[in-house]
Amino acid sequence: MINYIKDQVKKSYETKQDIYNNEDLLNKIQEVSKLCVSLYKSNKKTILAGNGGSAADAQHIAAEMVGRYGFDRPSLPSLALTTDTSALTAIGNDYGYDKVFSRQLEGMGQDGDLFIGISTSGNSLNIINAFKSAKEKNIITVALTGCDGGEMSKIADIALVVPSNSTPRIQESHILIGHIICDIIEKEIFGDGVS
Repeated sequence: MINYIKDQVKKSYETKQDIYNNEDLLNKIQEVSKLCVSLYKSNKKTILAGNGGSAADAQHIAAEMVGRYGFDRPSLPSLALTTDTSALTAIGNDYGYDKVFSRQLEGMGQDGDLFIGISTSGNSLNIINAFKSAKEKNIITVALTGCDGGEMSKIADIALVVPSNSTPRIQESHILIGHIICDIIEKEIFGDGVS
């Protein structure tokens, strides 16, 4: 069993090594970070959504912004569309589950906000529909995916595609990328910046 555990750890860091060596992906992470810094300085917000483990990641990243990531500082506006069970169940019941995020974006998203849709496959219909609603409201869209990026990577303004086909490895990398973005935002707005 120890060898199995070691193998899982090895696979995780090999995926992160692939990210480390992927200049295109690193540049896109930097681009998203800079966009977030700019929008927060313009009193806009980030909005996130995902399903299952990706819903937890959306809530995790939003909590880092509203609470804090590495040090005490003023709260930043960030919203996970996965937390309001009344809205989720009402929209799911009345419009269908594929509209649970797009309908919320219609009501709460504003021009200049940034929406991060999280899906390991990149093919979650409710996220794809949310991207379409976001575009109608001039909301920047970021796909946080894996595998080949799926449909989301084709329609998002920026696609952060983890180079893996393994759902656990993709999810581990999503939270790493989310943490990097949170760290850069916090340091650029409230700290000494990132060199």
